[in-house]
Amino acid sequence: MNAAGEAAPFLFIIAGEPSGDALGAALITALRERTGGHLRIAGIGGEQMAAQGLVSLVPLADLAVAGIAEVLPRAPLILRRVRQTVAAIRMVRPDAVVTIDSSGFSWRVAQRLRRHGERLPLIHYVAPMVWAWRGGRARRMALWYDHLLTLLPFEPAYFERVGLAASYVGHPVLDSGAGHGDAARFRAAHAIAADELVLAVLPGSRGGEVRRLLPVFGATLQRLEAIVGPFRVAVPTVATVAEAVTAGVRDWPGRPIVLRGNAAKYDAFAASRAALAASGTIALELALARVPMAVAYRLNPLTEMLLDHIVKVRQANLVNLLLDRPLVPEHLRRQCAPEPLAASLAELIRDERVRSAHLAGYDEAIRRLRGDDQSDTASPSRAAADRILAILAAQPKGVSAS
Repeated sequence: MNAAGEAAPFLFIIAGEPSGDALGAALITALRERTGGHLRIAGIGGEQMAAQGLVSLVPLADLAVAGIAEVLPRAPLILRRVRQTVAAIRMVRPDAVVTIDSSGFSWRVAQRLRRHGERLPLIHYVAPMVWAWRGGRARRMALWYDHLLTLLPFEPAYFERVGLAASYVGHPVLDSGAGHGDAARFRAAHAIAADELVLAVLPGSRGGEVRRLLPVFGATLQRLEAIVGPFRVAVPTVATVAEAVTAGVRDWPGRPIVLRGNAAKYDAFAASRAALAASGTIALELALARVPMAVAYRLNPLTEMLLDHIVKVRQANLVNLLLDRPLVPEHLRRQCAPEPLAASLAELIRDERVRSAHLAGYDEAIRRLRGDDQSDTASPSRAAADRILAILAAQPKGVSAS
């Protein structure tokens, strides 16, 4: 109870992968701030949500899988976790469920809750890329969810057309602190001279992508060393893949430094001349930190073949999508190979005109990401928290299964 005698809001929050875990942790922090600490939480998350007090119902590693062919062998486990999650929600009776990204898992939970007659508010955080592929997903989503919180300013219109209320809250990368790392602190902590070249290498946060990208990235660095000379390598990672990453970089050039936690990651960004990263949200963090980047990605060959038939956009990188032009080199599928990756990185390291074009483009992308609010103090996580609390406040008392 709070000072007015009202029960604390009780939210069941589900994040199915490390990027969602980061969003969930920031959301919990904002919700606590907005409620004066009167908040109850349950759900699924990783190390960052655990730091905010969440005891995860299931291990995040069970759910952090990407790609159609990659999911199939894990389908029995994932479906078991869906059933377990639905049963837990029905038992603990939260005021609302907030699912974060990971539609393959989250949407199954939402669908089953509705099939059971549950009428509690279902809110999804992070819009699926309906403007990129499989537009029918928006219509299906509208059958289960009450509200969608989007990260990109142009997304709500796609969902409102099919009857799903949607709010643009902004991308949490904007209040991540990615642009405030300390290069000197990183160099001092790892005995790296001020004039020594540092590269950030980020092979992903899911087991499958890490297994596919680590050998390619290692071979890329070997080729790059022959072109630009010696360098040090910073490898930020997360708990779900830290062991695999640590083992996989042992033979890389550059005496790799494996890092955990956002503070260490952002310090490494500040010290880095360029970055090689798995395609994903990390591109926005690197853009905010103004680190010239090349991105790469590989999926199972079967998944890649299927995507050839359903993907509608030419760009995969969020920076390029925001700019609507190909600024960041995207090395996908067959182009995810050591020779083209090393060539892109060498250009980013050596060519000042290319570097300047990247930095100007990153600044423009971040301005577009902020949408109407161009202030540096805008907090997407607080905006998301405010919208969730408003939805709760609008609910009639005693909403439950029919």
